[in-house]
Parts: sequence; C-alpha cells; structure tokens
Amino acid sequence: MYKFRAAAWLLAATFVPAFLPTAQVDAATLRVMTSGGFTAAYKILGPQYSAQSGNPIETELGPSMGQSREAIPNRLARGEQADVVIMVGYALDDLIRKGVVDPASRVELADSRIGMVVRQGQTVPDIRTENALRETLLRAKSVAYSDSASGVYVEKELFARLGITAQMRGKASKIEKIPVATVVADGQYELGFQQVSELLPVPGVSFAGRIPESVQSVTRFAAGIPVNAPHPAEARALLEFLSAPAAQTVVKDSGLDSVEK
Repeated sequence: MYKFRAAAWLLAATFVPAFLPTAQVDAATLRVMTSGGFTAAYKILGPQYSAQSGNPIETELGPSMGQSREAIPNRLARGEQADVVIMVGYALDDLIRKGVVDPASRVELADSRIGMVVRQGQTVPDIRTENALRETLLRAKSVAYSDSASGVYVEKELFARLGITAQMRGKASKIEKIPVATVVADGQYELGFQQVSELLPVPGVSFAGRIPESVQSVTRFAAGIPVNAPHPAEARALLEFLSAPAAQTVVKDSGLDSVEK
C-alpha cells in the first residue's frame, strides 16, 4: 500500500521548469523513497518531472527513522535499491556518515513545522501561545503523535518544555506507520500532532494551527542519492527539479516553508 506511480498524478501537473531536458528515447525508471513530510509536494512535483523528462517514477513511502519495515533506513539496510531518498535532514546525514548516500548529492528541499488537528466537527482549541497549548493538552483525554521527527520532539522535548511530562503519561501515544490525523478523524484520539504537511491532506479533521514558535521544532527535509543508485544522472536531474526556485509555490501550498538561503 506504500507504492504508487507518478503517472497516476499526471493530470494534476501544471508547472514545468524550463531547465529540464526533453523526453528521452531510452527512459530510466527512477525509484524514489520519500518520508511523509515532503510527500504532499512530491505528489505534484514528481509527475511534473516525469512528464517533461520522460523518466517514469516508482515511489516507496516510509518514515525517515524508526523500527518499522517501511522506514527508509531499514529498506536500504535490507538491500532495497533507490535512486533518490527524501527524508528528514539529520536522518539523511546519518546515512551519509554510514556511506549509504553520496555526500555530494545532498540537496535542501524544505523546512517543516509541527501542527495540531482535532476531529472535524469538534471545537478547535486555541494553541496560539504556550499557555494556551499547555491548557489544551492538559484538558485533552488523549493525544497522538508520530513515530518520526515531529513525534520524537513532542515526546522527548515539547511536553518537558511545557512542564507537563508527568501529566501526559498514559494519555499520549505514538502512532506508527500511518498518518496521525487518520486516528483523530476516526475518533480514536482527541488531538493529533505531526508535520503540518502531513496533517493537511487528511480528510475528517480540522487544522488548529501550528504550535507556537517559542516551542516549535523546525525539521529540514533534504534529499540525496544512494551510492548504489542505478540511475545517478537522472536522479541528479530530479533533485535539481525538486529544489528549484520555481518549485517553491508547490512546496508552500503543501504546508512546508522554503529553505532560507
């Protein structure tokens, strides 16, 4: 269920940067592994690259870290091949240190902030200040967070910074493999925290906003090319496409922020 083909989104493609080459006679099918935070933007940009370059894309979705079989580092450790990996920057850096990803291939894609959702139809609480967020969390009967970068921050740092670590024990849970908003939409949890770009596409929830900047955690998403990539030249062209200035409208519309240079 984690696989899809970029051609399925072709009708949605509207932006084509001028620097891409014309379609090739001998097309290379690129295999991309991407984590959730950049996926909404990638679902638009990937097909646009494919349409102009003539190179089809096969994509595997999985978290940047964690113990699940779908996690990108675990896929690569099992010997699965990829032309491009898109993931949390520090997780990508770990693969570079281990010699799995070419250090010269790393490109910056976007910055991602954490937001919160409630089930659609429920009162949307105020989380604009630290005090408001703290009170919202204390009143909640159940809270869900992800098993990737945002969830690590929520579990290990956010609750502590708000001074409510003890109060959150027993009612805050890590959600593995699936988008956090889905378990809020079906009523399993009252509040859900994850990267904004992963919350917005899920139906059945209302977006309460980003958590306050004073306790925010900004996650950099980056991409690289594994050292054993079958199509490194085409992979470099895809990374240039995804990181181009012309792609930033799509990036921002997905809930991400452009990388400040």
